Amino acid sequence: MSKKVISEKKIAVCPGSFDPITYGHLDIIRRARHVFDEVYIAVLNNSNKKGLFTIDERLSLIEQSLDGDMDGIFVESFQGLLVDYCKQVDAHVIVRGLRAVSDFEYEMQLTSMNKALAPNIDTFYIQARNEYSFVSSSVVKDVVKHGGQASDFVPDIVANALSQKFNQ
Repeated sequence: MSKKVISEKKIAVCPGSFDPITYGHLDIIRRARHVFDEVYIAVLNNSNKKGLFTIDERLSLIEQSLDGDMDGIFVESFQGLLVDYCKQVDAHVIVRGLRAVSDFEYEMQLTSMNKALAPNIDTFYIQARNEYSFVSSSVVKDVVKHGGQASDFVPDIVANALSQKFNQ
């Protein structure tokens, strides 16, 4: 007796503000894509927070930073609850990157709340590579704001966009 094979796409959501996207983010996204059939990069559109870049600018910077490496990767924005967005795109997994132990406590709170809201959605953590463990969007913005170079931490397109923002 042969078993019936059910072919179901493994879909994951990689959420964040991505203000701006960093090499650390891109590494997590690419590594997630090796595990999942489709990865949705979900840019949170939180009207209560004023980002440096508009949502449209972030979406564009992400797409340009992926540099044509978009097979199975979708870049979208969302408002509201992450679990509702996951249901909308039929994802059963949220992918989060962890840089340091200090990230873990916050991430566990989010995971617990998401699990309470949507028990069928799991969270996968991907540990940041050592060379990205100290890189965050906030730190990169601060470096550029004070005249430093960000090209080791973000793609050139993002470094140029940051320079333009802070030179305006």
